[in-house]
Parts: sequence; C-alpha cells; structure tokens
Amino acid sequence: MAPKPFTVAISDDDIVDLHQRLDRTRWPDQLNTSDWAYGTDLATLQALVHYWRHDFDWRQQEAALNRYNHFTLAFDGLTTHFIHQRSPHANATPLLINHGWPGSIVEFLDVLPRLLEPEKYGGRVEDAFHVVAPSLPGYAFSEAAKSPGMHTRAIAERHSKLMALLGYDSYLCQGGDWGAMITRQLADLDPQHCKGVHFNMLLAGPPADGDPMAGVSEQERQRLQGDAAFAKEGMGYYKLQATRPQTLGYGLNDSPVGLCAWLTEKFYSWTDCDGDIRNAVSWDRLLTNISLYWFTQSITSSTRLYYEHRRHKDTVQRVKLPTGATIYPGELVRPPRAWAEASYNLIHWFEAEKGGHFAALEQPQVFAEELWRFAQALQTRGDLPA
Repeated sequence: MAPKPFTVAISDDDIVDLHQRLDRTRWPDQLNTSDWAYGTDLATLQALVHYWRHDFDWRQQEAALNRYNHFTLAFDGLTTHFIHQRSPHANATPLLINHGWPGSIVEFLDVLPRLLEPEKYGGRVEDAFHVVAPSLPGYAFSEAAKSPGMHTRAIAERHSKLMALLGYDSYLCQGGDWGAMITRQLADLDPQHCKGVHFNMLLAGPPADGDPMAGVSEQERQRLQGDAAFAKEGMGYYKLQATRPQTLGYGLNDSPVGLCAWLTEKFYSWTDCDGDIRNAVSWDRLLTNISLYWFTQSITSSTRLYYEHRRHKDTVQRVKLPTGATIYPGELVRPPRAWAEASYNLIHWFEAEKGGHFAALEQPQVFAEELWRFAQALQTRGDLPA
C-alpha cells in the first residue's frame, strides 16, 4: 500500500509516431466562415497543429511536469496516479485538488508554486498547502475501471481513501468541472476528515420551495440566460460522451488532429479568451494537456465518466461542510448566490473579474488567493488551526 515514485517519461517512439500521424493528416473542407459556429475553425487548428508538429517541445513540458513529486498507489483493484507535493512549511494545510474534463493535472502546474510557497506570491507562510492532485480514474496515468460504476461518488470514495492512506486525517477539498461534483460527493462522504470544500464551478439549482427568483439580482438573471444558451447550443459533446463514448473513442484515439480539434473547441468556448485561446491559455499548456491524453490513450476512458454520471443519481441534498465559491465570468454555469446559499453552507463567495472554466490554468494567482482566503475564513471560524 506504499506509494511508488513515478516519473512522466514518454518514449521517443511515441513522439515519432505522433509526428508521423500529424504529417499524414487529411484536412476537411470548411465553409467561408471563421466564427466557430460549425465547430473548430480550420485555419486556427492548422496553425495549432503546425505548432504541435514543429515547435512544441514535449521534453520541455515533460520536465515541467516532473518538477513535482509524482506517485502511483494501487488500492481497491486500481492504480491511481497523483502529484503529492508537500510545502516546505511543516504546518501547511493539506489540500486535495480535483481536475475535470478535458483537463488534467496540467491545470495545476502554474498554481502549485503559489499554494506551496504563498509568501513568494503575495501571501503568507500561514497560507501554505500540502497538495495532493490525483489524475481521475481513466485519465492520463491513472488506471481506468474495467467494469461499469466509476461515477463521481465512486471517485470521491477513492480520493478520500487516498488521503487516508497518505496519512491525512484533516484536509480541504477543491474542484471544478468533474472535480466539483467529486468534491460535492466527498463532502457528503467524509465530513469527519474533510473540513471544508471550495469550488470554482458551483452547482446549484433553484430552491425547492418558494419563488426561485427571490433574491436573484438583475445581473444574475442575465447570467442565467447565458447559462441557458450554453445548455441549448453547447451540450452536443455531452450527449455523445454520455451515450456513446466507445464509438467516439475510436476516432479520437486514432487521430491526433481529431483529438486536438475536439479538445481545442472546449478551450476556445470555455475559457475567458476573447476569441483567441492564447489570451487565456498558452499553446504550450494547451498542447501539453492534449498530448497527455494522446500519449496515455486515455480519451475514451475519460469520456466514459459522462456515461457513468448520467446513470448515477446525485442524492446529496445539501452540502453541510463550510463551503467557498469563486465565480468566474467565463464559467459555464453561474448560479445566483441565493441558490448557492440554499444548497451549501456558504462561508466565502467571490466574483472574479477575469477567468473561465479552467480557472487554475487561466488565473493561477486569483485561484491561489481565493484558496488562501477560504482557508483564512475557516481558521477564523475555528474549523482549521490558525
């Protein structure tokens, strides 16, 4: 049950194979438009793929990943990969941080230094965290489930057990996207050890009783309209991945350009990028994330989580643990504060000026500051040692 040190090391043969596949790409046609209305823009994708083939340095990005301590641990029939980076400050607060789709641990590369040594980024030594960042089952280097049933609650059970196996009897949990749903489940499963939860994508519907729009501001009403537009026009990927992930996987696992197009569209649509992904996320970070899916052949197993989630009912009525939320303007869902307060024990709420769905990647400084503030709020309440 002891964690085994792990090094990210992709073979030269795999890199050569990627380059050969990129060289043999058959490009489709496109209408005389570049507004992404039909999907990933051809010219943008061709430029990105040219960069991937000729300028992107995987070895450099691999070294960036390996600056942190990676481990694998086999338990309950599956092997989980995770970064476990302890702060140099012994009294740091343990933090379990969860990524989503189509993200990975790459999302945390720029925020990790700020969490580990906050005093170097405008914070205090007392704000430091010991960080555990797992790859979800079936993502990157974490083994995929062989049988149905690996839904968000099952993952939350694995992650709470991981924290126990690592020796943490008290910790905080954070998440966005699938990580938000896992964090929500973990709050329900392990309130004895998890002392608080923080979300950069908060899930909350209208209260069951009374007027659903009571206490909702005009700005929040406009946000709800935007969220409804996304639900109508932007959920095609969800239907496919929640119903036929295996069929989709044959194409995405075989064509790096197909995979790149599928994931890049999400970064274009879901980041606060003003029409150019590089305004939010560098091409190097984007392609590191895509390359991780490609080299580990994990795209099919990652999308199966949508299938499992669709068939597993969320029975959590209200999150009772102290909760913090940061609302980013480019996020996919932005519930009114009144709805959040009805669904969570909300003690911290902040609306950021910039950022989208991949908050840790887009706004690492704001993301870190928000976790510092949330932990400070818990300390003031006495839920964490000061």
